[in-house]
Amino acid sequence: MDGRASSQTITDKIPYLLDAGIKPIVFSAITGIKDQRFPHHQFLAWGPAAFRFDFRHWISNQYGRGLFYKISTGLVSLLLAPFIALEKFFLGYSSQWSWAIPAFIHGLKLIRDGKVDLVYSTGGAWSAHLAGLWLKKSTGVKWIAEIHDPLVIRKSSNDQGFTKPKNRDAQFRQSLEAKIIQYSNFVWWFTEGAIHYAKIRNPNLGTPGNAFGFIVLPGAEPPGGLNAIQSHVYSDNLNLCHFGSLAKDRSLSIVLHALASLFKKYPLARQHVRVHAYGAPLDILTINAVKQFSFDDVLITHGRLEKDPKTGISGRERVVQKMQDADVLILLHGKDEWCAEYIPSKLYDYLWTGRPIWGITHRNPQLDQMLSERGAYLSAEENPVQIELALERIWLDWQQKKLNTPTGNPIGVKQAVTTILGAVQKSVNP
Repeated sequence: MDGRASSQTITDKIPYLLDAGIKPIVFSAITGIKDQRFPHHQFLAWGPAAFRFDFRHWISNQYGRGLFYKISTGLVSLLLAPFIALEKFFLGYSSQWSWAIPAFIHGLKLIRDGKVDLVYSTGGAWSAHLAGLWLKKSTGVKWIAEIHDPLVIRKSSNDQGFTKPKNRDAQFRQSLEAKIIQYSNFVWWFTEGAIHYAKIRNPNLGTPGNAFGFIVLPGAEPPGGLNAIQSHVYSDNLNLCHFGSLAKDRSLSIVLHALASLFKKYPLARQHVRVHAYGAPLDILTINAVKQFSFDDVLITHGRLEKDPKTGISGRERVVQKMQDADVLILLHGKDEWCAEYIPSKLYDYLWTGRPIWGITHRNPQLDQMLSERGAYLSAEENPVQIELALERIWLDWQQKKLNTPTGNPIGVKQAVTTILGAVQKSVNP
């Protein structure tokens, strides 16, 4: 799916897996583009909530979001409403759980026909890991799992994730994590924090008969086919650009509050600083901050950049063009405890652009080190003074046309595939 992090993470690996002699058979949802390089099976989830979600995306991809989209999706939503209510009442799982059913059925046939040597579940959506678990238990096939986001969401630094959650979906994810470690052959996470807490909850990780766990930095290929870093041209405005989703726990409001302080100290900055938001609607905290400070002309929203039907330029290509136009790229980490186990995938795209990054991070030494080593501006999310000082430094550097020059190299995908294949090969030939 164009621009979706969970899809991009596996798609970028494919060329290196093919070069290594691996012959993939891919199972995915129907919401993305079908790959023509190998067998690619796209399945509808069988549950009503997931069916509604997939149907909306499929109609949007086929016909756009015009009148037909509104009528057809509205009718389907109305027809499915009672079944969605029953699904939520009896199960309480996130909607995508039911995709595991067709994936399991088709995977089982392929394994029994001798066409599959290894199951590789990647997500993102935990339904992929659920299908992998069912296939492992049914056939004994080798199974490796790539966990993008923590399955167990901790609430505080004192919470290790042992307490049984009240939410049934969270309960299931907690159980699924333990089963992945018990039944899979290999499992890897994307951060040091994620594997640290998973090991605390599951001390059997890495012991004989259980999964071997390790860290893989997912990296990214040059976004949008980027093949050269453009030399930057300063304009009349200092353009601070954020790409990706926004929410109460990852909000541009902290930047806007810092801007209000900057404008009091440097009134001239009010005429020149602009914040651009790409990729998602504004969260409620950002909307309120815009109203509070009358920043309608300061914060400019662009929405999600999709494929341009006239030029054929993909959404990802359009995004990277805008990234390279930025003076500074804003990396919002969030403020929840799970930030200790999470690095925004957008970072890996940012590193390819050659533009300065302003990271506003929360309780993640690994991320802080990655940013510091690359000359980024850095602030702690919980420290408003740090945020204001970083913004002031950016403003002064921009005035002198001396914004930080990024150092170090971007992180590609080849290193991730090499790490994975190396671990698997080492187990085969210790």
